[in-house]
Amino acid sequence: MLREPQDRASKPATAARIYDYFLGGTYNFEADRQAAQKMIELFPMVRAGARNNRAFLRRAVRHIATAGITQFLDIGSGIPTEGNVHDAVQKIQPGARVAYVDIDPVAVSESLDLLTGNDDATAIRADLREPRSILDHPAVRGMLDFDQPIALLLSAVLHFVPDDKLATDIVETLLDALPAGSYLLLSHGSVEGMPERAQQLEGAKDLYKRDTASLLSPRTREEVLRFFDGLQLVEPGLVWVPQWRPEPGDPTDFIDNPTMSASLGGVAVKS
Repeated sequence: MLREPQDRASKPATAARIYDYFLGGTYNFEADRQAAQKMIELFPMVRAGARNNRAFLRRAVRHIATAGITQFLDIGSGIPTEGNVHDAVQKIQPGARVAYVDIDPVAVSESLDLLTGNDDATAIRADLREPRSILDHPAVRGMLDFDQPIALLLSAVLHFVPDDKLATDIVETLLDALPAGSYLLLSHGSVEGMPERAQQLEGAKDLYKRDTASLLSPRTREEVLRFFDGLQLVEPGLVWVPQWRPEPGDPTDFIDNPTMSASLGGVAVKS
């Protein structure tokens, strides 16, 4: 568990550490736990939603690795927790290379500690809103060969970019840097089909705006689908994350009502 800072005001809550708390992790501070509990009061299913999104990420990266991809760029990777990307893909592709990127210095520091002794993975601190700073970072360039296919992972991160044009430009800039045969894995918060959640959603937006440096902006399925423009979606397409190639042992919280996961996910190939 992280040592609590003496000056708690100097450690505001972050999206990465709130997510870690939802997943049952210990890399979070009191401010994160307080913000997370407020979110749970608004959305009681948020913890189960986080587990389902994490399970989707694991299934999807295993699929991509099985397809022969050996390079992964995970942006918004968050705090290390069970089932990390490098753990999943290196079991399928020994020597697969992973570059983790997050804006939270705690997430990056803990990731680097976790990766000690693993020469095929690294972590850097950078801002998704400045994609060129990621693509041009020497550690990323040293880890990944941009002449060969790369899997771009944007799991539960674009909903923290509320400006639609900026979010689209980010995805386009990142994908433009990747060669044909590369993959995009994306999951995104959505409350489409849940009109009863509108009031709670406004409360969640206010919470993130007040308690963190992140702004929460769920999108509709149509809006999320636009991030895949020009790519070939892998079956079953863009679906609620529990519906994307479920496997035995996955969380079962939303079997009867997958919309309650509040997260859409999909995988696509660049031709």
